[in-house]
Amino acid sequence: MAEGGYNIQSHNNYPDRMQQSQQGASAGEEELATRTLFIQPKRFYLDVKQNRRGRFIKFAEVSAGGRKSRILMSMNIASEFRDQLEAFHQFLQTIGEHNSNNQQSNENGILRSALITRDDRKYYLDLKENERGRFLRVSMVGLNIPRTQIALPAHGLQELRDTLTDLLEEFGNEDDNDSVESPPAIEPAELPESKLIHVGNKNFYFDIGSNNRGVFLRISEVRANFRTAVTIPEKAWPRFRDNINDFILAMDKERNNTSAPVDISRLDSGNGDKPSVTPGDTGETNK
Repeated sequence: MAEGGYNIQSHNNYPDRMQQSQQGASAGEEELATRTLFIQPKRFYLDVKQNRRGRFIKFAEVSAGGRKSRILMSMNIASEFRDQLEAFHQFLQTIGEHNSNNQQSNENGILRSALITRDDRKYYLDLKENERGRFLRVSMVGLNIPRTQIALPAHGLQELRDTLTDLLEEFGNEDDNDSVESPPAIEPAELPESKLIHVGNKNFYFDIGSNNRGVFLRISEVRANFRTAVTIPEKAWPRFRDNINDFILAMDKERNNTSAPVDISRLDSGNGDKPSVTPGDTGETNK
């Protein structure tokens, strides 16, 4: 994994991806985009995929011998990963070129580390060096998920960051951490149909999904060049419903109070709400 003057090239729709894309479609996944980085002697792929639970990114490494390693990331995790790539790149600028005779790493060969955590997955990022050069090792671990890792030569960090940034800008950064989880706990046929609400220039999508942790509702707000989403577990639905209902009742009450007619008969000059008093009411007689 030597550091050197390798050419890094980006390609769309690389030919040997066609078969994989067709296989993904048959499994309920749609491939929205793919980018290829050549960092010899390896190939790296960044694929944006979509299934019924949302969008996610698959980061894959293919070695010269054809061995493949894959790491899956939700769009939010990919955004954090992109930011960490920038931090590692900036760090490398401060420590100078690699020198095999004067390495700056600790006893484990690590120059800098970072951790990204989301739900039951952890992503370990370790910038390391050895006598052959510097590289970033990305490891993914999780419950019932075998550990997988990818090693990227350090001189490819900037290209990977730029490519990932382009994909995030094009396909959004929605909170879809459920999109890469385990198979659903409830079959799609048993879940309610999705709903759509148009409000002005916005569309609100209500999609029900499920995974090994249960059923959830994803509400997506979509307008031109913008998309955001929130995922709500089923156990929280009643509280959301009650809070929304409280807001509706409060606003209705406020509007009713504002529009209620004023009783001007009670606004007697200077007396306010006090009833008028006649001499007989006091028990006194005129003298």
